[in-house]
Amino acid sequence: MYKSILKPLFFLKKPEDAHHFTFDLTKFTFNFPIAKSIVKSTFQLDHPSLEREVFGLKFKNPVGLAAGFDKDAKLIDEMAMLGFGFIEIGTLTPKPQDGNPQPRLFRLPSDESLINRMGFNNGGVHEAVKRLKKRKSDVIVGGNIGKNKVTPNENAVDDYLICLEALHPYVDYFVVNVSSPNTPNLRDLQEKEPLTKLLLAVKKANDQKENPKPILLKIAPDLTNGQLDDIVDIVLETKIDGVIATNTTIDRSQLSTPVSQVEAIGAGGVSGKVLGKRSTEVIRYLSEKSNKSFPIIGVGGIFSAEDAIEKLEAGASLVQVYSGMIYEGPGLIKKIKKGLLAYFSR
Repeated sequence: MYKSILKPLFFLKKPEDAHHFTFDLTKFTFNFPIAKSIVKSTFQLDHPSLEREVFGLKFKNPVGLAAGFDKDAKLIDEMAMLGFGFIEIGTLTPKPQDGNPQPRLFRLPSDESLINRMGFNNGGVHEAVKRLKKRKSDVIVGGNIGKNKVTPNENAVDDYLICLEALHPYVDYFVVNVSSPNTPNLRDLQEKEPLTKLLLAVKKANDQKENPKPILLKIAPDLTNGQLDDIVDIVLETKIDGVIATNTTIDRSQLSTPVSQVEAIGAGGVSGKVLGKRSTEVIRYLSEKSNKSFPIIGVGGIFSAEDAIEKLEAGASLVQVYSGMIYEGPGLIKKIKKGLLAYFSR
């Protein structure tokens, strides 16, 4: 139904308009008692073989919703009905910000990919906290945190600590995002010295809490092997809990969409099917170089159970989807879980 009816209708709209329309439609329909029952029976699949314990948290299943879809924690309960094992909100910043000018989200249908330059558009961490206080689902929630565009890199630590402090009672794990290509100079924070400083500060603040939460780092797929070696060293030195691999890519060499069309779109990070191979390479490299010494959440180009299994075999403990859900529909989550059940029972 999604690919034959809903997707064509959604794709008639501009991508960001379709996103907001989907939010409104989901919020409206999923909260009718009958709709709740239908959604749960249609999309949910629970089984003990799918359960995972990673960085001290117990996940009902290893399939999560990546950051960027529900930036402001508006649809946690509704997304939980679709059967996700965990949901990552954000990226959130201390102050609200509009992000980059529209249009800033673009479809590449022939590549089953997206280009975005959203720019950390969000209502601010404190608005998200208000919603988190009201959530009813017990699904695991991660808080993806970043810095405001106007905050210079030398003061970036302050922004991350503000977000940590505000979210700490209401999320189950944190993700330090220094890998978005859409905030000026943000990726400079991936360099060894500033990244080590940032993670040490975040971990220190977290460790001082009565109930410390797992801290993860989200990295770009565009890092060299030397930079990935640094990531391994930094994770082990700072003793954070894991890595999310990967964010969107600035590499467009794998796209089949005409170059003129891609150039007309302009700047932005690419996600979707074309990211699958590179994200798997990064996962495998980190896993092998670190001797599997920390968990990895694999994200990028997951459109099927086979794609998810590929990530797990490369060394991921959990996986996340986003673009795949846009192209394949919400039924993708259950399909992946069915495939994983067959894989785990071999």
